[in-house]
Amino acid sequence: QVQLVESGGGLVQAGGSLRLSCAASVSIFNVAFLGWYRQVPGKARELVARLSKSGFTNYTDSVKGRFTISRDNSKNTVYLQMNSLKPEDTGVYFCNLDDVNRNYWGQGTQFTVSS
Repeated sequence: QVQLVESGGGLVQAGGSLRLSCAASVSIFNVAFLGWYRQVPGKARELVARLSKSGFTNYTDSVKGRFTISRDNSKNTVYLQMNSLKPEDTGVYFCNLDDVNRNYWGQGTQFTVSS
C-alpha cells in the first residue's frame, strides 16, 4: 500500500508564502504524474498543479505564476511552493500519485490564508 503524507499546512497572511510537502512511501522516480489538488467545503476536489515524469507541468489558471510544483526523487517527495497567497487559495490540499494501474491520495493538509 502506497502512503502519501502531506505536511506544511497552517495559517498564513495574504501575500505570504508557504511550501507544502508530500512524502511518498515508494519511489516516485518513474511515477507518471504527481499532483496537488485542493478542496473547499461544498465543492469538488480540483487540480491545482501536476507534474509529469518527463517534467511537464500544468497549473490551474488561478495559481499560474504563483505556485510551483517540483519533485525530489532522492527523497521521494513532491513539493508545492506557493507565493503571493490569496484568501481564495484556502483549502485542504491533497497530494496525488497517478501511475499505471494505481492512483493514491494523501490525507490532506489544511491551510488558511487570512486577509
